[in-house]
Amino acid sequence: MLGNRALESTEKHLFCFGYGYSCDYIGHELMQRGGWRVSGTTRDRDKRKDLRARGVKAHLFDYDAPLPDPLYMLRDVTHLLICTPPSRDGDPSFNLHAQDILDLPKLEWIGYLSTTSPYGDRGGKWVDETSEARPITKRGAKRLDVERQWLSLFQTYKLPVHIFRLAGIYGPGRSALDSVRSGIARRIDKPDHVFSRIHVEDLAHILLASMSAPKAGEIYNICDDMPAPSHEVIGYACSLLRIEPPPLQRFDDVDLAPITISFYADNKRVRNDKIKNELGIKLKYPSYKEGLQGCLDAENYASSILKSRV
Repeated sequence: MLGNRALESTEKHLFCFGYGYSCDYIGHELMQRGGWRVSGTTRDRDKRKDLRARGVKAHLFDYDAPLPDPLYMLRDVTHLLICTPPSRDGDPSFNLHAQDILDLPKLEWIGYLSTTSPYGDRGGKWVDETSEARPITKRGAKRLDVERQWLSLFQTYKLPVHIFRLAGIYGPGRSALDSVRSGIARRIDKPDHVFSRIHVEDLAHILLASMSAPKAGEIYNICDDMPAPSHEVIGYACSLLRIEPPPLQRFDDVDLAPITISFYADNKRVRNDKIKNELGIKLKYPSYKEGLQGCLDAENYASSILKSRV
């Protein structure tokens, strides 16, 4: 099971705006523990049907379809997780339902999943939560604006808001192993450039630890211990799969999509001491090496289960 701290589980209700890959891990863990109800939003009707079949009370939500009766739907929510991406006008969950959230009587914890992009480019140097936010991309500036939206509810109304600046999330079904298998992986070399990452299982562990020990108004970096170049990660995935790695290509020689180029604009190493010191976190996957091996083990286990049922 994720985590080693017991959450109070009497009449708790987690609601996720933007119930996706990460929320699935957290929601599954809480439902396994018992005493928790989990609900959330999606923009897809088929996904809503699938989530409901798995015990998640799902609702349709986006800018064109706000929650029809938010005070009723959210009335007993104790924990609120915000995973909706920013739009041009800020965070849709905040813009459409901030007042409704202010009126909720039982809120114990609010978490907003941001990214490390507000730190901007540091030329490969280390940053921590005390580092000044100075984004250089539109993506980073939007994230910082939305962080400030949610923190305003703490600063003005003392709501229990927490900001989590996430590195790149990976896990079973969404890792370098999958891009290698699909044939789309490229080993791009931009000298001295690194990315930080976090395995989805460790992410869930960290959020659950924060729910156990809320500290309103705090910002936490969520990443593993080992920032690394993307080409090294692809190369290691190939070695696990016993596949010849794709050729190493110079960054300046590769035709990349604008969104990919924007990711390479930022170069920083992100420290994670705060989650260890304040939340007592010990990462299960401290680097991409343990993480990719964990993904492969999970896939092999799932395959063995399916074969045993045939």
